[in-house]
Amino acid sequence: MEKEYFVHESAYVDDNVEIDKGTKIWHFSHVQGGTKIGKNCSLGQNVNIGNNVIIGNNVKIQNNVSVYEGVELEDFVFCGPSMVFTNIMNPRSEFPQRGSEFYLKTLIKKSASLGANSTIVCGNTIGKYAFVGAGTVVIKDIPDYGMVVGTPARLIGWMCACGTKLSLTTDPNSEEIAICSECGREYKKKNNHIKQI
Repeated sequence: MEKEYFVHESAYVDDNVEIDKGTKIWHFSHVQGGTKIGKNCSLGQNVNIGNNVIIGNNVKIQNNVSVYEGVELEDFVFCGPSMVFTNIMNPRSEFPQRGSEFYLKTLIKKSASLGANSTIVCGNTIGKYAFVGAGTVVIKDIPDYGMVVGTPARLIGWMCACGTKLSLTTDPNSEEIAICSECGREYKKKNNHIKQI
């Protein structure tokens, strides 16, 4: 039976890997055992997917990204070129720490975007539709729709689901709200979090 996904001849996929239809794995990439990859994903050149990684549907992983064991990417996540995940908080070459008991879980929620050369330190959650700027170093959780930049990451604003930066205003009830200038989605800020209304 013909495969419903594409693997370039220079890529390597270990045994015990699940890849759903429409996914494409490009040049010099390696997918390690126990990994599950959803539908219509794109893994660029020189991408390494560690053991037991979970990748949702419609995920785009650009060139030179390694997704290590302990990382989970939900649907529509974007990983920019050469961005970095970690999975151990205090690594030592002399005293190797291997196995799932050492790996801190990192969760990237639906439709979050991780900019080129950003670094996601393990044990953190990036909220849905969050936007991590290029070169940013994330050392703590990022809220849904949060826009962060810098080293370490600092929250500088909020992003619409469509990818447009939001401008907050105060309504007659003294609540902070935003209406996306591009798509018209509406948001409300409460307790330093944004929710779509």
